[in-house]
Amino acid sequence: MGDIDIDSDILRTIIDTAHDHFFVVDADGRVLDVSPAAAAVYGMSREALCRTTVQALEAQGVLKPSVSLEVMRTGKPAQLMQVTGTGRRVIAQAHPVFRDGRLAAVVSRSMDLTDLQLLQEEYALLQRRFSDHLRRSGVADEPGLEAELDDLEVRSGVMREVALLLKRVAPTDATVLMLGESGVGKTAFARQLHRWSRRQAGPFIDVNCGAIPESLFESEMFGYRHGAFSGAAPGGKAGLMEQAEGGTLFLDEIGELPLAMQTKLLKVIQDSSVTRLGDTRPRRVDFRLVVATNQDLARLVEAGQFRLDLYYRLNVIPVTLPPLRERREDIPGLVERQLRRLNDRYGRDKIMARDVWQQLMGRDWPGNVRELENWLERAWLSAADDVIRPDGQDGTGHPRAAPGGAPSVGASGLLTTAPGGEDLRGGETLKAALARTERAILAELCGERTSTYAIAERLGISQPSVVRKLRQHGLRIARGASPDD
Repeated sequence: MGDIDIDSDILRTIIDTAHDHFFVVDADGRVLDVSPAAAAVYGMSREALCRTTVQALEAQGVLKPSVSLEVMRTGKPAQLMQVTGTGRRVIAQAHPVFRDGRLAAVVSRSMDLTDLQLLQEEYALLQRRFSDHLRRSGVADEPGLEAELDDLEVRSGVMREVALLLKRVAPTDATVLMLGESGVGKTAFARQLHRWSRRQAGPFIDVNCGAIPESLFESEMFGYRHGAFSGAAPGGKAGLMEQAEGGTLFLDEIGELPLAMQTKLLKVIQDSSVTRLGDTRPRRVDFRLVVATNQDLARLVEAGQFRLDLYYRLNVIPVTLPPLRERREDIPGLVERQLRRLNDRYGRDKIMARDVWQQLMGRDWPGNVRELENWLERAWLSAADDVIRPDGQDGTGHPRAAPGGAPSVGASGLLTTAPGGEDLRGGETLKAALARTERAILAELCGERTSTYAIAERLGISQPSVVRKLRQHGLRIARGASPDD
């Protein structure tokens, strides 16, 4: 066994009983021990595995690739997707063990994704049974539910089921993972969950993980002590996690969180404490964690872009909000709510033309609720009188044209070219034409708006999406602000 002692009763019990599959190798790659369950996944007996090296196992295709070799090459923890000799796909994580500053061993563990898939299928089955139970028992028609939902619209059966599920888990401190496309209302439902919880008197701290530059993320989230860095505020500053004390911390776009910050977030969740930047004293924190994403976190885990252990910590109560095209019954209520807001804001009493409803109900709304609300505001502002009409008509029933024939964002939220604009250029593909039009719109807005947040609000997309698009097209905001603002 060399210099590594793995014969203690405690370590032996951990390895023998672990659900994960453990490998322990020395600094030269010799396999010192593996957990018994590893044999079924890797296709070799425990004894045979312990007589070989990870270099040989990788060459034989038993480990494709070896995560332990990656750690031996870099000296840093690693996570990657493996295909084993039996054809199983597993997520493997490995960590170095140092003694006297030198690599002494590597400890790795892997989890068969078949287990994860079974858990997801089991949860989906339970969710379907829960929905069937609600429909049979009539719970989905619980009277007075709308009165408790403030401004949320849950007229469709599927959204009532989502609301009832959130209401049931609200009294607990279980972590909730909001899933769904951009614009479906994840933030609004997270706020409602907070209002239903026992922490409703506490703060609701809303953090967009994709909007904070990585260089500032740690100081913003964890805070800092006096003198931690040049320009630090006198007396230090409490981070957003401390500010959520007694309330709810909502982390939107959690899939955008850098790997280094994922590690720090996991430690906070495990220890219920944070350490400010430049400090050594941990501070206890007590908040309810709610996260949201429009990405497939399981795929990010497979790609090595999201930590598996953090994924399990967050995926306690997954709640999927369906897109608007799958719950068109909610459209009338959403339109009525937005119309009331606009009339109150501008002191008018505009109404919807009868023939506009067919247009609203027939669209797929790829931007979901956010796109619908932005469409209505544009149509409200464009109406010459107190009647909001279908796309392309002003108060006289004549087509509306963008000035100068320049590309514009139409009332549908799609990129359009006004009359007199250019057609496809010679040999130009649709993709290239859309990219050219998108760049023209962004370039115009860069001259009109002072921040990426303002551009995002105008276009009805997220601020991180605006930042990415500006970088993609090589654009900057003209009035002294950078694309990271």
